[in-house]
Amino acid sequence: MKKIILVFLTLFLANTSSAQSSKDAAVELWAKVQTAAPSVTLNWITSAIATSYDVAKKLKTTTSWTTLAVGLSGTTTSYIDNSVVAGGNYEYRVIKYAPTLTYNGYGYINVGIETPVVENRGKLILIAANNLTPTLAPEIKRLEDDLEGDGWEVLTSYVSTTMVVTALKTMINNTYNLDPLNTKALFFLGHTPVAYSGNFGPDSHPDHQGAWPTDSYFAEMNGTWTDASVNQTTVSARNINIPGDGKFDQSNSGIVELQVGRVDLSSMPAFTLTEIQLTKNYLDKDHDYRKKVFSPIRRAVIDDNFGYFSGEAFASSGYKNFGPLVTPTNVVAGDYLITMAAGASYLWSYGCGGGSFTSCGGVGVTSDFTTANLGGVFTMLFGSYFGDWDITNNFLRAPLCQGKTLTNLWSGRPHWALHHMGLGENIGYSTRVTQNNTGTYYYSYAQNFVGIALMGDPTLRNDVVTPVSNVVATRIGNNCNISWSASTQTNVLGYNIYMKNDTNKTYVKINPSLITGTTYTNLCLVYPGIYKYMVRALVLENVPSGTYYNMSEGIADTAMNTNNLAIYANAGIQTQIGSTVNFTAAATGGTVFSWNFGDATNSSLQNPPHAYTTSGNYTVTLVISNSCNSKTITIPVGITTGITPNIVDEFFVIFPNPSNGNIMIGTSYIDNFDITVFSSDGKQVFYQSALSNQKEVNLEGLAKGLYLVQLKDRDNRTVNKRLIIE
Repeated sequence: MKKIILVFLTLFLANTSSAQSSKDAAVELWAKVQTAAPSVTLNWITSAIATSYDVAKKLKTTTSWTTLAVGLSGTTTSYIDNSVVAGGNYEYRVIKYAPTLTYNGYGYINVGIETPVVENRGKLILIAANNLTPTLAPEIKRLEDDLEGDGWEVLTSYVSTTMVVTALKTMINNTYNLDPLNTKALFFLGHTPVAYSGNFGPDSHPDHQGAWPTDSYFAEMNGTWTDASVNQTTVSARNINIPGDGKFDQSNSGIVELQVGRVDLSSMPAFTLTEIQLTKNYLDKDHDYRKKVFSPIRRAVIDDNFGYFSGEAFASSGYKNFGPLVTPTNVVAGDYLITMAAGASYLWSYGCGGGSFTSCGGVGVTSDFTTANLGGVFTMLFGSYFGDWDITNNFLRAPLCQGKTLTNLWSGRPHWALHHMGLGENIGYSTRVTQNNTGTYYYSYAQNFVGIALMGDPTLRNDVVTPVSNVVATRIGNNCNISWSASTQTNVLGYNIYMKNDTNKTYVKINPSLITGTTYTNLCLVYPGIYKYMVRALVLENVPSGTYYNMSEGIADTAMNTNNLAIYANAGIQTQIGSTVNFTAAATGGTVFSWNFGDATNSSLQNPPHAYTTSGNYTVTLVISNSCNSKTITIPVGITTGITPNIVDEFFVIFPNPSNGNIMIGTSYIDNFDITVFSSDGKQVFYQSALSNQKEVNLEGLAKGLYLVQLKDRDNRTVNKRLIIE
């Protein structure tokens, strides 16, 4: 395809007199690791202009850098760190100094040595536009299954495209607040409501200041967003921001809690397909990438039409990120459209040039994508105007409408930090890091800007493992047999099995050790209901960022269990006379009773008597079991030998029984007494003291089930009865 050169609205006038390049403003890193006598060897491409290098390190979970080396020779191309451990997760920063650079060159890499696998990625809020259903209901259900298979718990809501943004924010906040510790991501699918905020234009055009679209607004859970102070009216109509217009004042967000991405293929009339058809195509290729139906070549292309640009070197965003993701030797400079044309496979790409809403100088225009079939999966594009993406035929959204492209982002002001994807993180993680970056990583300009946004699925990852196939779950008696066809990937170490059911809504791993075959039996299905089993293949990835354990997405099947092996039980003291205690137990589903009286003696009777020989406090343990399940109850007992108190009069009646919880107590012993109620697992759930003539007790707040009611007088004489609340 011939590159189309147009007269573009440019970001600035390019500095064509400078000899430096964007590559000079980056340090292209990759790593080699050693497990025995653990070490990390950082490598970088030599630079003729470099005079020295500094190396620093931090743990991935921290923000402060520790200097490892200062003033390494400009000819240095590696550094060895022996202060590491297997399973560790580290980040390194290498700074390049050169007198001819107007700012330093930076490189970052996230390195691991057999870093542990991530099994559960947290909860994801999926907000889908209601105009996508019912046509795309099967594709959205498939997406939910795919996300679940990658370790996400999906919380889906459908919303009107005209919903007020503050109402949508409230809905998202309410969902987040149900489980803030585990809710990690936010995925907008379709033309869901768009928030606008700010009085700022990172492309520095006077007519493009004001409010930009922002997904940070929805992803920040604790920030303050106002609509009272900004009064910007001297810009284009779409960016005007005045008090009370529904556009917010903030140009910078606070700390963003959620990883956020958006797939909005509406208002793209340059394409002959409708929004529904474009969205279906996107969901199809998203699924195919996840399942490794196609596998992009680990390489990248950079189309730099700005150059060094007075030191901003926008395309250094590509060079410094691509090293840890594909290795520097697999990064080439080339024409964006021509290099990836006809489906030529690339994992990453970058293009920049002077822009408009529908074009990027030297890269192309929106209409170019209508006939393109580009093979690049993750891409970055940068230029004036089109970073403001909520507009017809927007150039930033256009790549998602064709070929294999699944994500796009506007990187240059600021520079994005994507290097964590080299060690298994999803691109939404990198989005959040970039949105929150105010100094941990070099950003150049426009840090923490509310307009930083990801176009595409935020859960996608750099490295994909081929999944298993033909998973079949078959219940046989009390057990379930799971079988599958092996992954076709050659470096698979084995398989893990995850299960959830009507009782446990979250997947848990059920195999104690890695399975190397293609069958597994889940013994003893306790509860009736639907059991869902998911099989995931495990590999040890050896990548430019080190080594880490990675899993395929899970393939699942279900089995129905009609048996009920649950145990519902209660136990306590029936009577206690001196040091002799009569214990009692009731159980539904339990057939074996194993008592430990706390004094090295035992019994297998259901209702055993026991005489203690020594005063003291004892903890009695009862284990009630059946062929597949067990329940443990503990009972405290206080013994004083040599004293034989009278027991409370045996006339002790609870009625009605069964009851709805509102009961009457009948007893011939009318002095003050206390009533204590225990649940079937031995926990105290009710207590009322000093009952006398008042014999009515309200237990309506208790759940349906079996309870033990204990009556105790002032002399600690007790008697017990069983109560059923229904």
